[in-house]
Amino acid sequence: MSIALAALHPGAFYHCETLEARRYNSLFDRLIVPEELHEKNLADVRTLLIPCRTNPERLHKCLPLLASFLERGGTLVAMGETFQDTWLPHISFTPVETNYWWWLEPGTDLGVSIAAPAHPLMEGMTKGDVTWHLHGWYRPAAGSEVLITDGENRPIFFVDEKTHAGRLVVTSLDPCYHHGSHFMPATTRFLDKFLPNLRYWS
Repeated sequence: MSIALAALHPGAFYHCETLEARRYNSLFDRLIVPEELHEKNLADVRTLLIPCRTNPERLHKCLPLLASFLERGGTLVAMGETFQDTWLPHISFTPVETNYWWWLEPGTDLGVSIAAPAHPLMEGMTKGDVTWHLHGWYRPAAGSEVLITDGENRPIFFVDEKTHAGRLVVTSLDPCYHHGSHFMPATTRFLDKFLPNLRYWS
């Protein structure tokens, strides 16, 4: 039997809250400590989530396995603040200064937009669900589908189904961290929709 959705579990408190607590734990079929990732526990997985703020140094030994996973048709999801450009090939990322308090100014709009509302991962999403703050933007590989953009129409969430045999989902958004920290309600609303969408898209 194939595993619809697995996640690496780095073990920080916000990972525990996102991956283990009742709100989302039924969506995950397998949780894997990065250092315990091997061919056997990845062989039957269709989608692997690497949650926000996973230390990239813990991923370096996993790179051959992750590359093999992508090339055999798996879906790899790399969330924000994992410094994807340091461990994934073909990723060009430009960081931006993060304004955590923009929403305190009346009438301010961060400018984040859903660029592909019909995509299955965006089902049920609203502009408010994808807006909290920004960490940076990407130059996706040719043929990628951009799902969310910043205020200057630069990609902050995209799906690449051209570069590899499988699907690569990349975002600079970091909802797991803020949901697990009980800070920024938009991140919980985002995960309420994104995680079921991801599981059933798989």
